[in-house]
Amino acid sequence: MGKMIIGQNLGESYVKRIQEVIPDWTLIVGREEDVWKDEIAGADVIAGWRKGMTQHLESARELKWIQSWSAGVNNMPLEAFGERSIILTGAAGVHAYPISETIFALMLGLTRKIHTYVRNQQGKAWHHAGLKLELHNKTIGILGVGAIGKETAKIAKAFNMNVLGLRNSGEPYEYADQMYKPEDLNRMLPQCDYVVITLPLTKDTERMIKKEQFQLMKNSAFLINIGRGAIIAEDDLVKALEQGEIAGAGLDVFEQEPLPESSPLWEMENVIVTPHTAGSTEYYDERVIEDILLPNLEKFLAGEVPEINRVDYKRGY
Repeated sequence: MGKMIIGQNLGESYVKRIQEVIPDWTLIVGREEDVWKDEIAGADVIAGWRKGMTQHLESARELKWIQSWSAGVNNMPLEAFGERSIILTGAAGVHAYPISETIFALMLGLTRKIHTYVRNQQGKAWHHAGLKLELHNKTIGILGVGAIGKETAKIAKAFNMNVLGLRNSGEPYEYADQMYKPEDLNRMLPQCDYVVITLPLTKDTERMIKKEQFQLMKNSAFLINIGRGAIIAEDDLVKALEQGEIAGAGLDVFEQEPLPESSPLWEMENVIVTPHTAGSTEYYDERVIEDILLPNLEKFLAGEVPEINRVDYKRGY
């Protein structure tokens, strides 16, 4: 017998699917605090950590494993989890299709001036807007070659792009023409027509892209960020855009969310803003449950450590 809390609102079919794997367990399902706050004390497993659960962590003496419903875990109390030796697994990989599609939507939108034409349509203005750029045969630099970065690299090859990748190991990847390590970032950036950030937020990646990096980038380069807002020094980004140090940006994440109405980014004609929705997909819950949660749960029930997307507390991801 055990107890599992899922801090998400799931369809009945998903709940039934999970209960079939743990028929003798108590299963608590729901996002609202009233659903789970009195149950945390005896929970063995929590899937879908809610921000409000942190204040109850001290009472969760039976808690052994947490399955995050998101890929990013930077907003969780990682230090406290580590001190308690609680296993944490993330949802990396769930977003590979929707986010890679968003990356190319932003890249193509900026390249082919779709954002400009949408504005023109609102004013019924028939105007060429100086359209001339192509995506084909250009160089893309992907910062973070995990599941999302790999899918992005694969799609880039359909556009015959030159693909540069950056990850800690620097290990080769079949769809990357050249791989770099983080210490080589400044050598990589000047080559890129597009710089795509798919990194997690850690102490090493915070403000990784700032004034120095913008000055190294091509004036014709576009920056796409679907990682975390704090990876970019936002004030430096605004200045780089205003001064023409880069050509434009497609941004799904920001230092402060929601993006304040006072931010200049809202009004910039060379910027596309999306509200942290790049990972949204009709298949989200299905993929978390079938590809990650259930395989990890079966390992856990067998007395083994859930290894799919296990978080390394030292690295922060």
